[in-house]
Amino acid sequence: MQVQNKGPAVIGGDPDMPQAGMVLDGRFQITDLLSCSGMAVLFLAQDLARGREQVVVKIPHLRIESDPAYFTRFQREEEIGLTLDHPFLLRFIAVEEPKSRPYLVTEYVPGSTLEQLLKSATTFSEEDAFTLALALCDALEYLHARGIVHRDIKPGNVIVARDGGIRLLDFGLSNSHRLRRVTFAGFSPAMGTPEYMSPEQAKGGRGDQRSDIYSLGAVLYEMLTGQPPFSGDSPMAILTSRGLADPAPLRELRPELSPQTEEIVLHAMERNPGSRHASVADLAAELRAPARVVVTGRAQRVRKLSRFELNFARYRGAIFALGLPAAGLAATALWMWWRFHAR
Repeated sequence: MQVQNKGPAVIGGDPDMPQAGMVLDGRFQITDLLSCSGMAVLFLAQDLARGREQVVVKIPHLRIESDPAYFTRFQREEEIGLTLDHPFLLRFIAVEEPKSRPYLVTEYVPGSTLEQLLKSATTFSEEDAFTLALALCDALEYLHARGIVHRDIKPGNVIVARDGGIRLLDFGLSNSHRLRRVTFAGFSPAMGTPEYMSPEQAKGGRGDQRSDIYSLGAVLYEMLTGQPPFSGDSPMAILTSRGLADPAPLRELRPELSPQTEEIVLHAMERNPGSRHASVADLAAELRAPARVVVTGRAQRVRKLSRFELNFARYRGAIFALGLPAAGLAATALWMWWRFHAR
């Protein structure tokens, strides 16, 4: 790696990871460590080729570089990001090859993630939640018009800027017919986030534009109620619950919400993709004029988990968490037999 002023500290177990003061590839002067996740390290830097503009440099851990599935996700994020130009999508900055090591560069957006805001605020007002959701609809319409499905809409992937704007980020799981495909083996964090994943993705499907609608509905649900639509002891329990039942009606958790708001969110979160809004534009139209939305009684038709199904979701998740997939599959087969003969 072409760096200057190398220091003694080691980040993420990688002795070659840059430190504050270093200049990466003669262009990006590292000024601060922003965050260190299980996949990558984010640095604040100055782009010396662009008048010391503040940027973010994202560098994957060495173990990620050696994992084909995760590293492909990292590569896709840059490949897709460089093709995009929209005010609500994170702007990627092109870097001439060759690079001394894999990394990508984006604009720096001062602000907080929606996840951070949800932790500090109990709930959003309907007006504020709809305003933010409409901005996400605008970004998703742009992506969908270009054949790109995001597939990982969640509060942690939304930056609410200090100037009031937003940025949608992380295109590593995005599905584009023009770019390389990602193959996932089993349930892993690379597939998405259980709390916001659509039922079809939870079953192993690739998902389409309606999957993004479901995930946006799940984010809207949390903004309005203060909690995600599904919870459980493990990711498997959450995914199982999502496939079998509907989220609790919003007005059970927050009675002051309007019936129209509840209708919009439950419509977006229908388990059957064909029953959701046909497009993000249709969802946006309802968000712009909620008073015109016809209340069809979705809140009265939600399917809740039985006690047996709750226990099944809990123990099936525990079985998989203990690394006993065969026993988990046997439990699933037994449950399916029970469901069939109980009808």
